Amino acid sequence: MLENSVWRQYNSENSFREMLVKFCKLDAINMIEDDKLLYGVLKSKLTKKELRLFAMDSADLDNNEIKSLFNYNDEELEKAKFKLYKKLKQDKVRLGFKAVSIEE
Repeated sequence: MLENSVWRQYNSENSFREMLVKFCKLDAINMIEDDKLLYGVLKSKLTKKELRLFAMDSADLDNNEIKSLFNYNDEELEKAKFKLYKKLKQDKVRLGFKAVSIEE
């Protein structure tokens, strides 16, 4: 599942759930259970560039490699990371990752 995703280009496992728990300050139990649906929400909340940066940074790639791919200098890379992780902490983004149960 998700073998051809941006995440899997840089990470050997589908560990994005753990990274979202870490950065979004959510409990894993409250998140969408299906990895494919959760990844779809992640893709919808981030731009392609932000998603690629999230995947690369989560894979602990060297900052020089990331800078060369995005044509960033040190300051631009730090700003991009700050903006990305600030976005992940916003309620409107975090709530998208939560599983909603509606009882009727």
